[in-house]
Amino acid sequence: MAMNSTLFEKPNLSVRIGSLNLKNPVMTASGTFGYGEEYSEFLDIDRLGAIVVKGLSIKPKKGNPTPRIIETPAGMLNAIGLQNIGIETFIKDKLPFLRQFSTPVIVNFFGDTIDEYIKSAETLCDAKGVQALEMNVSCPNKEAGWCIFGTNPETLRQVVSVVRKVTHLPLIVKLSPNVTDIGLMARVVEDSGADAISLINTITGMCVDIVQRKPLLANITGGLSGPAIRPIAVRMVWEVSKAVKIPIIGMGGIMTYKDALEFFIVGAKAVAIGTANFINPCATIDVIDGIEKFMLEQKITDINQIIGSLRI
Repeated sequence: MAMNSTLFEKPNLSVRIGSLNLKNPVMTASGTFGYGEEYSEFLDIDRLGAIVVKGLSIKPKKGNPTPRIIETPAGMLNAIGLQNIGIETFIKDKLPFLRQFSTPVIVNFFGDTIDEYIKSAETLCDAKGVQALEMNVSCPNKEAGWCIFGTNPETLRQVVSVVRKVTHLPLIVKLSPNVTDIGLMARVVEDSGADAISLINTITGMCVDIVQRKPLLANITGGLSGPAIRPIAVRMVWEVSKAVKIPIIGMGGIMTYKDALEFFIVGAKAVAIGTANFINPCATIDVIDGIEKFMLEQKITDINQIIGSLRI
């Protein structure tokens, strides 16, 4: 008797984020994968759903003084200070390497003023090889007393709206979790023209040296990432999935394929792997392989059968 060949066919892992087609829903999280070349000797970049590069600004930034990374139970606290080479240097020195791959390049960017956001988006929009933009709105607004763009609904609406007008590329807005109502912020972003939302960014934290009685980070506070924040991230993705219709990219403490599946089930259409890259350079590939194996075992033919399938 002939075997049913359909049981051995690879499941469909492709997803769509706005006009961006991904071969699978697993990407890197900004700030944890450098500019791609740093990890290329460890894995095949062509296997990734997308690569999100380290956050960029108009001018290079030196970042914060050291120490600026410390390990915490089930996580990591960092205060890098958005150190980066600047957009022009990225386009000149880093982007040519990424153009050789089929994997879409998503560029994370930020600014201290609305004009800096506009100029960054305009410059990146014209760069060959950039397929989408991810706005980091967890940055202080120099023109509004250094309050965080992403924690004030009106400021958030203003900055997303103006960037939307200057770029034709898919626009992803990365939300801060340090807010009272994440659903409200998501609706503001959707109403302002974003194509997708990514969340969560790191959660503000602090650690203290009990002998010296001083903060362990030179910056005093930093962003907490890793498994410790995953339940919070899953909850926030679930809340946002109920608040908006645009696609969601979930992140926050994903270490294994099982962690990623939690995000898909609560409504994320894609996921980004961050802190895990520091422990295992091939974490993204392991997650992709794990998702595929799980789907074969469960006889699930399409990743979209899992997305938003939470039963309550």
